[in-house]
Amino acid sequence: MRAWAIANQKGGVGKTTTSLLLARGLATAGHRVLLLDLDPHASLTRAFEVPADPPPSGTHDLFSGSGAGLLELARYTEIPHLQLVAAQAALATLERRGATQPGLGLALGRALHTVREVYDYVLMDCPPTLGLLMVNALAAADRLIVPTQTDPLALHGLADMLRTAEMVERSRRRPLPRHVLPTLFDRRTRTGVASLYELQDRYGERVWPHAVPMDTRLRDAASLTKAEPPDGRGADMYRRALKWLLETEANGDQRREAA
Repeated sequence: MRAWAIANQKGGVGKTTTSLLLARGLATAGHRVLLLDLDPHASLTRAFEVPADPPPSGTHDLFSGSGAGLLELARYTEIPHLQLVAAQAALATLERRGATQPGLGLALGRALHTVREVYDYVLMDCPPTLGLLMVNALAAADRLIVPTQTDPLALHGLADMLRTAEMVERSRRRPLPRHVLPTLFDRRTRTGVASLYELQDRYGERVWPHAVPMDTRLRDAASLTKAEPPDGRGADMYRRALKWLLETEANGDQRREAA
């Protein structure tokens, strides 16, 4: 099983759409995929039209001591091979509890360990803030994927995110490969083109050499959760991005085996 964290400390960069479409692409290829919504805003959960009232069971239960595991919390979706663990607003309370309740920092890693034979991929949609939930995901992940909008402000957020990843990597004492996916790209603007070139120049092979364009068809997240596969330029570029990620993952495995 591979665990991918999709994270950025800046909001509005297409993080939830990226999580959903990468997970969908993996499931379409026949992989058994679990999506974890770790964001208290629950955008991913709402996209799957999970009712908020009464609050659903979900990722908060992994930290609450309820004893519920991922297999109990996972729910089927319309997309074959793809399951979801929903988010709850109560996730926002974890930061306060983390200071007084030992063990919360590794709760997610322990939960993932119990399903390593059940799923091929687990994708974690992280909140856009550095805190207990994001650190849990980074500590448990085999790979970090950072969607980033192609504008100057987003580049600053990317630098912060990569510094956080380096900090977690040192703490957990094993590599955390990280890759950058340029999103919301508008080739008609000089700023967008310049930001994409700067990304590629500064971070090199970590950056996907293309970009997901602005596409209004990606704004309706609920439509992306239906059985009918999405179409359009944006969805097609996410399929190409997934192919690149799988190739880089395979190349990384080969290098580790050779070493």
